[in-house]
Amino acid sequence: MIVPYSHILVLSCLLFGLGMFCTLTRRNLVMVLLGLEIMLNAAAVALIGASLQWQHLDGQALVIFVIVVAAAEVSVGLALVVALYRSTGSVDPILLEEVD
Repeated sequence: MIVPYSHILVLSCLLFGLGMFCTLTRRNLVMVLLGLEIMLNAAAVALIGASLQWQHLDGQALVIFVIVVAAAEVSVGLALVVALYRSTGSVDPILLEEVD
């Protein structure tokens, strides 16, 4: 491997941390969805790195499923954001508690 496995894990942890920070601190639902996508991509990077480290294709096959789940999450999540915006006029997640 050209890049050491520890560097791949550090990159994955940094990406996951940035995604978690974005998810927990933003008040815009689109940014929350972006943070979730970053966390899914961090898991995919870790799986690809582990797959290359141990010379097994299982991690690469699992990444395909992670990408499919991410695509489904984006489509459903954005549909919910559009529906929320149409009903309240805002994409603030705090308003979800007020909507009956």
